[in-house]
Amino acid sequence: MPDEEVLSLATSLQRAVLTLNRKDFIQLHQSTAVHAGIIVCTFDADFQALANRIHIAINVITSLGNQLIRITRE
Repeated sequence: MPDEEVLSLATSLQRAVLTLNRKDFIQLHQSTAVHAGIIVCTFDADFQALANRIHIAINVITSLGNQLIRITRE
C-alpha cells in the first residue's frame, strides 16, 4: 500500500501512524494539511527501549492530531 494511502486510511480511522519510514512520512507530514499524527522512529534493535521512548514522548501530548513526533536512539 502506498504511503499516501496508509496515511489517508489512518486519518479516516483517527489513528496515528507509527513508522520507521522517516523520510517519506516527514515529507507527507509537510504536504498534508490534516492527519491524525505521525510518529517516525529511528531503528533500534532494542525494541523495549524504543517502545519506552515512544511512550515517554507521546504520554505528555494531549493530541497527536497534525503532529510529527520524532523518536531517535539515545
